[in-house]
Amino acid sequence: MNPTLKAPAAASGRGAAFLTGGSLLFASREEKALGRALDDGLVAVEKGLERELKFSDEITDAVSRHLFDAGGKRVRPLLALLTSQWGSGINDRVLIAAQVTELTHLATLYHDDVMDDAVQRRGVAATQTVWGNSVAILAGDLLFARAGSLGGSLGQQAITLQAATFERLVVGQMQETLGPKPGDEPIAHYLQVLSDKTGSLIAFAAEMGIRMADGPEALIPAVRAFGEKIGIAFQLVDDVIDLSDRSAGTGKPPGADVRHGVTTLPVLYLREAAKVDPAAKELVATLARGATGDLSEDEFQKAITELRHHEVTEATMQTARDMADQAIAYLDDAPSGIVKEGLVRFAHHVVDRSY
Repeated sequence: MNPTLKAPAAASGRGAAFLTGGSLLFASREEKALGRALDDGLVAVEKGLERELKFSDEITDAVSRHLFDAGGKRVRPLLALLTSQWGSGINDRVLIAAQVTELTHLATLYHDDVMDDAVQRRGVAATQTVWGNSVAILAGDLLFARAGSLGGSLGQQAITLQAATFERLVVGQMQETLGPKPGDEPIAHYLQVLSDKTGSLIAFAAEMGIRMADGPEALIPAVRAFGEKIGIAFQLVDDVIDLSDRSAGTGKPPGADVRHGVTTLPVLYLREAAKVDPAAKELVATLARGATGDLSEDEFQKAITELRHHEVTEATMQTARDMADQAIAYLDDAPSGIVKEGLVRFAHHVVDRSY
């Protein structure tokens, strides 16, 4: 652990919480120590991000900080901090890697919201609704540039990994935008999009944590594969959360993705069911009318409620659980102990989020 990290664990608490199920009361001494290290690391990451999100003038800073200031789960930085424990632990290079992953993630959110015509993100107005599409796109570009500049300080290997990850992010977004080609299986296509668009960055975070802490090279394939599957599971749970009612705290009205024609696994499963089930076929048609604005909000929300309670939504959750199980299986040959246990809990936490 870097001795310069002085920030109290109480300033974050996320690391300790997921390791112990939300309470340190019955945690072992080792769990408490790791929880404090992760919490201190997250505090340091936040401070680093605050420094990196300062640019040339007040307006540029305000736009670039808009989504950062709105909060976020910091899943990717936390994973990097955790995998670093298989090496020398949290050091300055690990902290920089964690910041790079979060800056990259933030940048993708600006672009996604423009492409999806989103209204809200993290409980605040989507950036383009405040400053317009051009400024939102430029803000995303700016964060990508800052992530690249910061990652450059970690050496050639890190630069190469970062560039390869960025390429996969763009390919995933491109494939999502273009949709499956004739003859492609839509669900397989969608899962590959998630692997590229979400899984690649989480895998990058997991790999960078262990690499920047000089951890065992032999563990890196398992760590990468773990992150990739966790990324898919994470997005599938988000597909379900999109259907949740307003009490879930998503910052968006229920069915926002469906309303904007964004592909989600519950809808894909529903389309499959519609081939043999007239009720499912009727619901598919109703949701399509909602996406084109041909339904009142009350009618659309009634259809979203029906989808939320349909068996295809539980099937999506089961697929997410299966992906988490596959992620955990990649760790079979990893050393037993608190780090492996922490990664298993990380996987469970991803699929147990409230929806």
